[in-house]
Amino acid sequence: MSKKIIDALNMDRAFELAAIIQYMGHHYEAEGLESPAVIEIFKKTSIDEMKHAELLAEKIVYLGGTPVQKPTEIVRGGELKKMIKDDLAAENGAIKRYKEHIKLCEKEADPTTRLMLEQILSDEEGHADTWETVLGIKK
Repeated sequence: MSKKIIDALNMDRAFELAAIIQYMGHHYEAEGLESPAVIEIFKKTSIDEMKHAELLAEKIVYLGGTPVQKPTEIVRGGELKKMIKDDLAAENGAIKRYKEHIKLCEKEADPTTRLMLEQILSDEEGHADTWETVLGIKK
């Protein structure tokens, strides 16, 4: 058992719990002409984040830890474009965190947790790409 990895996974879980609530709030609160298409993206992404939170909890328990149940800060409300920008910022933060935690798993010689985090990272990069596309951001 690596306490460092458990702590990292619990941090990730707290952010995923916040993402679930944030995305579902945006799903309920989105208004405007463009909102119908985006509402379903909010809902689908929230469900993806639920799956991430579950994977993290299962791994934390497997490693001998206790999964956190309290989310980090949740950003709510505003017009549709603000919601999307807030969600993109959250995804970019997640991408950065997961990359750091993947390196930690390499350092701690935990390839299975690293693989799980790489799979979650791939999802988060997909979410960020979706929001960049919706916002018309070109890289």
